[in-house]
Amino acid sequence: MVDDIAVQALSGAGSGMVLFLVASGLTLIFGTLRVANFAHGSFYMLGAYLAFSVTRLFSGQPFGFWLALLLAPLAVALLGAAIQRYLLRRIAGRPHQYQLILTYAVTLILADTVKLVWGRDNHTVPRPEGLGGAIDVFGAPFPAYYLLPVGVGLAAAAALGLLLARTRFGKVVRASVADGEMLGALGVDVPRLNVRVFALGAWLAGLGGVLAAPIGSISPGMDSAIVIESFAVVIIGGVGSVAGALLGALFTGIAKSIGILFAPKLAIAFVFLALCVVLVVRPQGLLGRSA
Repeated sequence: MVDDIAVQALSGAGSGMVLFLVASGLTLIFGTLRVANFAHGSFYMLGAYLAFSVTRLFSGQPFGFWLALLLAPLAVALLGAAIQRYLLRRIAGRPHQYQLILTYAVTLILADTVKLVWGRDNHTVPRPEGLGGAIDVFGAPFPAYYLLPVGVGLAAAAALGLLLARTRFGKVVRASVADGEMLGALGVDVPRLNVRVFALGAWLAGLGGVLAAPIGSISPGMDSAIVIESFAVVIIGGVGSVAGALLGALFTGIAKSIGILFAPKLAIAFVFLALCVVLVVRPQGLLGRSA
C-alpha cells in the first residue's frame, strides 16, 4: 500500500506540474492586469490540439513532439497577445464584468473553432521516443513520461522566479502592480507591457497543454476542467504568487491522485474542501499578501 501511495503521489506531482504551468500564467495575468481570464483554459486546450496537429504532421519522426513543444506555445502566445491588444485593451478601465463577459465570449468562440477544425472526436498524442515506457519506483512501474512535466515545471518555476526578481522586465511588472499610472508617467509603455505579460501567461498555458497531451485524450471541453482547477490553485496559493501557484498545484495534483486511490468518486472534492479551508483560515492564500 505504501508503494502504491508513493507511485500515486509521483503521478500527482506530474499532473500537478502541468496544472502549475496553467495556473502560473493565470496568476501572472490576474496579478498584473487584474483580468480574471476565463479564456485561459482555452489556451491550454489549443496547446494540446496544436501538439496533436504537429505530431501528426511529422508522424514517425522522433522530433515531432519536441517541435510541438516549441511551436505550439509560441502560437498560443501570439493569439494571447492579439486578444489583449485588440480586445481587452479596448475595455481597460471599465468595470470587471466587462472583462468577464469578453473572456467568456472568447472561450465560446475558441471552443467552437476547435470543434470546427479538429472535430468532436477524441485525439491522442504519442509519447516521445525514450519516454514511452515505465521505470521502477519502489518495485512498481511508473510512467517515465511524467518525469518530463516535472522537470519542465520546476525549470519554469525557477525561470519565472528569476525573471520577476532579477530582470528589468520583472521589476517593471511589479511596479505596474503597485502603481501602473505612475509607471506610465515615468515613460514606460504600460499597454505594451500588458501585452507581453498576457502573452507570457498564454505561453505558459499552451506549454501546459502540450505536456498534458500525451497523458490523456484530447477532447472539446477539456478547457472547462482545467480553468476551474487553475482558479482553485491560484486562490489556494495566493493571487499573484508564482511560488504559491507551485505549492497549490502540487498539493492539488497529489491530493487528486491519492484521492483516486482511496475514493475515486470523491477525489476532486478533497481539492475544493482544501480550498474552502484556505478561504476561511487564510483568505489571501498560503503565500499571498493581504490587500
